Amino acid sequence: QGFLVNWTKGFKASGCEGKDVVMLLREAIQRRNEFELDVVAVVNDTVGTMMTCAYEDPKCEIGLIVGGTGSNCCYMEDLRNIEQVEGDEGRMCINMEWGAFGDDGSLDDIRTEYDLEVDAGSLNPGQQIFEKMISGLYLGELVRLILVKMTTQALLFNGKATPELLTRGHFQTQNPRVCRRSKEGVLKARELLSDHFSLRPSEEDCAALQQICAIVSTRSAYLVAAALGAVVSRLRLNKAVKKLQTTVGVDGTVYKTHPQ
Repeated sequence: QGFLVNWTKGFKASGCEGKDVVMLLREAIQRRNEFELDVVAVVNDTVGTMMTCAYEDPKCEIGLIVGGTGSNCCYMEDLRNIEQVEGDEGRMCINMEWGAFGDDGSLDDIRTEYDLEVDAGSLNPGQQIFEKMISGLYLGELVRLILVKMTTQALLFNGKATPELLTRGHFQTQNPRVCRRSKEGVLKARELLSDHFSLRPSEEDCAALQQICAIVSTRSAYLVAAALGAVVSRLRLNKAVKKLQTTVGVDGTVYKTHPQ
């Protein structure tokens, strides 16, 4: 069984929330009556990543996703620390759903005006706060909002914004990746600003775009590293050791394709 509590990110479909999606899928397969197929397990992508990594490296105890649509983490927890499960022997994989970290206001001190605007314009305001600061789905919009503010302050593009620049979501997820801090990156930045945003950028404008992309991406990496460090510390405390050697299985389009 697997009950959908609520949709997040870019997904919306009626008649699913609060329902057993395994049963819904089985019923849909039966209606098609074209093939024999059954659901044997509901596995989160972080768990699948950890299991795949652990198959080759037994030291893998953490699975991490930094993807285009979200971010999440899982780790192996001692049963003695899990109140919902009887018994103290053994371990269990915990799907943290850390994308929702900050939904209780715990990240308010480090959220910027751009984070607040991204959240307000999303399909699920007030939810998945941590995820909206780090995953690929939102990085482009964060960059665009910074560009807009700097333009209104006459710091970029001679203070002249185009309709494309002012359009929410117009800066696509993959665009920050093309802004490499290199000669090639400068050319890509100019091409992006000219062709995609109908702007006439100067060399300084192109360099600023590269710097903004680097800042947004680096902050994302720092936040992931900080959260991951907390998980590793948890494992170390559980094992009661001063030093812990472990492996993290990582997947996701941002992690795999980002130039930095």
